[in-house]
Amino acid sequence: MLDRLDQQPPDALLALIKLFEADERVDKIDLGVGVYRTAEGETPVFESIKAAERRLVEEQASKGYLGPEGDMGFVHALMPHVFGADPTRGGRIEGMQTPGGTGAVRLAAALAARAGVKRVLMGTPSWPNHAPIVSDVGLEVVGFTHATADGTADMDALMGTLGEAGPGDAVLLHGCCHNPTGIDYTPDQWDRIAQVLSQRGVLPTIDLAYQGLGEGMDEDAYGMRKVLSAVPEALVAFSCDKNFGLYRDRVGALYVMGEDPAHAERIISNGHSIARATWSMPPDHGAAAVRLVLCDDALTRSWLEELGSMRERIQAVRQKLAAAGQAGAVDLAPLGRQHGMFAMLPLSREQIAALRADHGVYMAGSGRINVAGLTTGNIDRFVAALEHVSG
Repeated sequence: MLDRLDQQPPDALLALIKLFEADERVDKIDLGVGVYRTAEGETPVFESIKAAERRLVEEQASKGYLGPEGDMGFVHALMPHVFGADPTRGGRIEGMQTPGGTGAVRLAAALAARAGVKRVLMGTPSWPNHAPIVSDVGLEVVGFTHATADGTADMDALMGTLGEAGPGDAVLLHGCCHNPTGIDYTPDQWDRIAQVLSQRGVLPTIDLAYQGLGEGMDEDAYGMRKVLSAVPEALVAFSCDKNFGLYRDRVGALYVMGEDPAHAERIISNGHSIARATWSMPPDHGAAAVRLVLCDDALTRSWLEELGSMRERIQAVRQKLAAAGQAGAVDLAPLGRQHGMFAMLPLSREQIAALRADHGVYMAGSGRINVAGLTTGNIDRFVAALEHVSG
């Protein structure tokens, strides 16, 4: 029966990693892999996480099962940082641990499908895994344009799509640091979005995967919090992989908001049953480390300082790119107004191939770059390479 399966194409980004590793040029530049890098090109383990892991080694008494909800100490310790001063909204918000932000998005989509949602409205381009996850649980993806040509959010497209939507629809929104464009909604735009969502009966599903890497913890959560203040129910997928540097440990959470505490409890109970049938229970180590960090004031301060340093470096790279202005046919100025690790460059596949072959610059075939792969030492060479292939 397995002969009925068709051959699937390899993951393009994983193939790009292998090409980069095989390239022997010492000045090659990796802008493809979506992880944070220091000015030295490393993806470090946070010192706050190392301290928490040392404590785990000494103090953890058991590695017994936790249950499908995971480490609830971790889930609740995150909530003030995610939701602010009233993290439970009077008991209306509850959560559970998931295997990374991907697991949280998958669980949100499965919950929406179980609740009767038929369509998910999604700005395009989006994170490449969003549409496959939504489609795999049997929901229809309805795309609308996310970005305009001038590097800002296309509010007309979003408002037009929401204006035709209603009960039975969900909308998937990036909370901050949009992947892959880096183009976020402004606070005024989030205010408009929240108002429309309060009127349309659409289920908001917010993917908050990069909190703290844009403008700050509270600033990056503004839109999500504004939406939650305006609607009766919502789903929030959260990732600690980026803002705690725990990529391979797969640390995430799904939060649900209901009309009242009993409604929230009913929603999360469905999350538990779906998780039990999917991954049974999430991995413990990374979430336990985050819990220890967030339950220790000194470690929390250390984490926030480390996160702030990451944010400042990303912003510095963006400003240096923006200052370069025009590089051939590519206008880099909008990158200074955008947020997070990612940006989209208007390059053809032929130009992207030329960057790789002639200049050792590796990036996704879509034109997405990870700006954290650039340093003050290689930005000028990257800009010159852009000018060469697109001029």
